This record gives sequence, structure tokens and C-alpha cells, in this order.
Amino acid sequence: MLRFLPILLSSLLIAAHFLRVGAMGTVILSLAFPALLFLRRPWAPRAVQGILLLASLEWVRTLFANIAQRQAQGEPWLRMAVILGVVAALTAASALAVRGRRSEPEKRLHEGQE
Repeated sequence: MLRFLPILLSSLLIAAHFLRVGAMGTVILSLAFPALLFLRRPWAPRAVQGILLLASLEWVRTLFANIAQRQAQGEPWLRMAVILGVVAALTAASALAVRGRRSEPEKRLHEGQE
């Protein structure tokens, strides 16, 4: 259950980001996508990983847009860049917490290693 924590945290953070810009449809999707992990479909874990990687790219896009805006206004931007960089890295890393069901050959391979 603990391995879902980074996924849920990433979901909440990206939902809050989209709420800030008023994109309610995207907020709802951001909050709902972790539920795909409860589906017993082989594509569900990969879909969640893809969504998390897209969310990470959105953080990187936001990072560069905010840096440009702050530099144009002569405001400090380094602390904001570090924070958003960590959030983007956390979101990308949370894709590693997503594990799907193993196929039979994978199960046999991992059983032999243990």
C-alpha cells in the first residue's frame, strides 16, 4: 500500500497545479487516474506511468515558463526552479512505483532469482 503514496501525492500536486489555472476537467482527470490501477487490465499500469510522465513534462514546462517570466521581471527564480525541479523529478520517479501484473515468463524468471 505504501508504494501508492508517491502516485497519490503526484496526482494531488498536478491536480492542484491545474486547479490554480482553472482547468477543472484536467483537475478531475488528475485526481481520477490513479484509480486505473484498480483495473485488472494489462494496459492500466502503463497508462498510469504514461500519465505520470506527461505530468512530469508539464512541471518542466511550467518550470521554464516561470523562469522566463521571473527573469523578465527581474525577480529571483532559483528557489522556485529548485522546488519545481524536485516536484518534476518526484512525479517522474513515482512512475517507477507503478507495477503491473507479471506475465508467466516474468514470474518464472523472478522465482529463479529468489
